Amino acid sequence: MTQYVALLRGINVSSGNRISMAELRRIVTDLGHQDVRTYLQSGNVVFGAEPGAGKGRGSGPDRLGGAIRKAIADELGLDVPVLVRSDAELAALAADNPYLKSEQDETKLLVAFLAETPESGRAAELTVPGTDTAEFTLAGREIYLHYPDGFGRTKFSNAYLEKQLGTASTTRNWKTVRALAELAAD
Repeated sequence: MTQYVALLRGINVSSGNRISMAELRRIVTDLGHQDVRTYLQSGNVVFGAEPGAGKGRGSGPDRLGGAIRKAIADELGLDVPVLVRSDAELAALAADNPYLKSEQDETKLLVAFLAETPESGRAAELTVPGTDTAEFTLAGREIYLHYPDGFGRTKFSNAYLEKQLGTASTTRNWKTVRALAELAAD
């Protein structure tokens, strides 16, 4: 059995797209997954799945994300992008942050998870807008983000990344990324 992490985009951040973590655990469990756990209230689910689990096209993680997304839509009437990464993918991500050595304040480090690897032309054109001090490193379906002046007022946001790269994205802070990697490794 492989451990996976499902990252839901845009839930519980305003009055819309409200999903309780108990409901989310039940939905993922009802899909046949094991040892289902949530982390925080922002749509992070760790679960075990057998190889080849999930219905639909694409790789295992894509199929799993599609099945969770469909179940949420069917049961709760919400269309929520769900990005899934394996325990191995998260472990590698947590080990390779290029900004860890230069930034002592980990609250200034985040990771944007992308639904798909961006088209090479769009990736090459990605730049930080205006005088924003953000730095980024694109690594396949993830973007390591460093915000020396903090994340609160940046224009280099999740919405900006989605628009520029043409793919769904969800962002997690570094503490959450490390915690999810540890939970998936258990």
